Amino acid sequence: MKSEPEQFGIADLARVKIEPWTGVRSFFARAHMRAMAVGDAVLFHHSNATPPGVAGLARVVRTGVIDETQFDPRSPYFEPRATRDAPIWDCVEVEYVATLPYFVPLDRIRAEPGLADMLLLRKGQRLSVQPVTQAEYEAIVAIGQIEPVVAAKPAKPRGPAKPRAKPAKRAKPAAKPVAKARPAKRAKPARRAKR
Repeated sequence: MKSEPEQFGIADLARVKIEPWTGVRSFFARAHMRAMAVGDAVLFHHSNATPPGVAGLARVVRTGVIDETQFDPRSPYFEPRATRDAPIWDCVEVEYVATLPYFVPLDRIRAEPGLADMLLLRKGQRLSVQPVTQAEYEAIVAIGQIEPVVAAKPAKPRGPAKPRAKPAKRAKPAAKPVAKARPAKRAKPARRAKR
């Protein structure tokens, strides 16, 4: 069962303990809920998250529950055609079981060969309620107990080593040209004193 964590996540279910799974507006998803029985185990999937994946576990505690949001004009799930005598949408109530020790992202589910046929992984499959086999359920619960291995970042590949260039020899500064000596001025002959 998928829910956006910003609207209602596994932490919210842990807080309230039991919650009706309201707001489902797909006839296919509604049919999957109608096939549920009290005691059925649920994978609580965070959708529209980064990354999406299974966050915890729940259990169905009541079936055939009328979805009250269909009667509320302020609700985004309001259904104007629905009446109290002829409701259109029903749901199940689920109770909190556990938060997985390790979140199981969709990529990790995809990487498991035994889960390749899981409905969740089929292209275009966006239903908020989907059936899961017992084997798929157990596999995801098992993955959620194992700490994911964080791959080390690969080192940046270095290009071929460049040969070290020898430092260029410094050119000796050119000698400053020596100024040509000017011929010394001749001293003027001393004047004879007049007698």
